[in-house]
Amino acid sequence: MNIDLVLAAITHTIHGHLRRFAVTDDRRDTGAVSLEQVLWFVAAGVAVAVIAGILWGKIKSEANAPIQAPTAP
Repeated sequence: MNIDLVLAAITHTIHGHLRRFAVTDDRRDTGAVSLEQVLWFVAAGVAVAVIAGILWGKIKSEANAPIQAPTAP
């Protein structure tokens, strides 16, 4: 058995148990989503959609362009 793994497991177990007793009254609710987070997510989605639209238009116009056959010098 690897002694390092055993010591790490014991340390994490003790730390987990001690965290249960260290509850303070001023804990914040970390599960809520703020309006700012929603707006940042929407802005990022819009930015990705705009860039994807630009790239799609460029790819589509290049795909519809005629192919020039290579010629010998």
